[in-house]
Amino acid sequence: MSKQYIAFNGASPTTAGQVKMACTTSINTLLQVATPSTCPITIIEWGISFDGSAAAVPVLCELLQTDVAATAGTSLTPTIWGDPNAPPSLCVGGTGATMFNDGAITEGTITAVRMFDCQLIAPTNQYFKQFALGREPQVPVSKFLRVRVTAPAAVNAICYVIWEE
Repeated sequence: MSKQYIAFNGASPTTAGQVKMACTTSINTLLQVATPSTCPITIIEWGISFDGSAAAVPVLCELLQTDVAATAGTSLTPTIWGDPNAPPSLCVGGTGATMFNDGAITEGTITAVRMFDCQLIAPTNQYFKQFALGREPQVPVSKFLRVRVTAPAAVNAICYVIWEE
């Protein structure tokens, strides 16, 4: 049976809440999951929310697969989502692997993309998508799943992805 995992665009909260990350006016990867060389991942759900206080031009939000890693972010360890006795995720953390944007990310030059979802979301809103059973997108081995945003004005975001291995 497959195991499920979740990752947010920030360190796992302990004594403080989840940290929101700033979005910029250029393409900005908030979260990246690097698939292992031994198995693909299947995306179950993803979501994003913003802390804007006034309606404004929407933020472009993308869930996509790339062939090139974003780098220089902060390494993260995915959290077990389903079975509490599951082994750790095979999507290991690293500054060019599974990581979140800490404000210093380098996007890299992407040559191949598979878009799984793309939305224009108001900076005062939130969005989540659960993929229908049997219709979940799969990211093959040695690729990168990213949540990217392009915000027309300053706003902060929290995003997440849930997947199975």
